[in-house]
Amino acid sequence: MDKLVMSRMEFYGYHGVFPEENKLGQRFYVDLELGLDLALAGQTDDLRHTVNYAEVYEQVKHIVEGRPFKLIEALAEHIAFELLQTYTMVNEVIVRVTKPDPPVAAHFLGVTAEIHRKRA
Repeated sequence: MDKLVMSRMEFYGYHGVFPEENKLGQRFYVDLELGLDLALAGQTDDLRHTVNYAEVYEQVKHIVEGRPFKLIEALAEHIAFELLQTYTMVNEVIVRVTKPDPPVAAHFLGVTAEIHRKRA
């Protein structure tokens, strides 16, 4: 399966379990891997035979910057569901949502939820 990969899209959202996270907000990074057949797009050089990644970006932005989720797992699930509903040529999707500054007493680069979903 071919892939269209979108790396480290940065958004500002209000997701989290703690009320401060929902009020103050924070950065989130989203990585996507869209599994689809890119052969015809490569042969024809025609946007109609692939997924317009500018549109995908706007859809993900709308989701991440929209209603808050408590868990980044739920945010990732919603992104995957919406992308599979919108882009019928996409057969599978991997979504990674990273919270780079989680409110925990630890030092690391962030926490990431990664999910894999396939079209039924």
